[in-house]
Amino acid sequence: MTTAHAEGAAGNLPHEPEKATLEGRNKVLAFWLFLGGESVLFGTLFATFLALRNQTNEGPSANELFHLPLVAAATFLLLVSSLTSVFAIQAMHRGKVAVLRNWLLVTVFLGLCFLVLEIYEFSVYVRHEEFGMTTSAFSSAFYTLVGFHGAHVAFGILWISVLIGQLARKGLTVVTAPKIYVSAMYWHFIDVVWVFIFTVVYLLGKVG
Repeated sequence: MTTAHAEGAAGNLPHEPEKATLEGRNKVLAFWLFLGGESVLFGTLFATFLALRNQTNEGPSANELFHLPLVAAATFLLLVSSLTSVFAIQAMHRGKVAVLRNWLLVTVFLGLCFLVLEIYEFSVYVRHEEFGMTTSAFSSAFYTLVGFHGAHVAFGILWISVLIGQLARKGLTVVTAPKIYVSAMYWHFIDVVWVFIFTVVYLLGKVG
């Protein structure tokens, strides 16, 4: 589908195409329920980490291990990606398909940059700090929580990339719009989770 044709088709959509049909509204509602379940799961991982954060087994502690400038840079990238996903939804509501696609591409790029920094962080811990998954109860809880979030980021990148392809083939319709909207909800969710990780794991680790 050409950009001009896609823009023309999108111009016939309502202001919030993700809610234009019953199916679309049900998808949004169901996804809120899914995020509730995800919140419980992450809450369990946070509780486990807090219970084990001082069980270092003579390995490095959080204060000795973490490099806040690197983590702050990753945090900045992920927070900016949340903003670009907002711009994408705003473009969708205006029927601007090309602008929507571009903001989704920027979101994916920033997410990839975040993952690269996280993988680099893990590699430094393993190679130079001898801080592996089985070093201590603290390390196991850390890699489980942060790695689980990283897996969510990777899934979100893949999901949004697939939607960009669908947008190119099918254009913006009442069928594709709900998918894009709930993917943005998911992306905001993993951004919020990361803010908690940055605060509870990294900041409290450095000052605790």
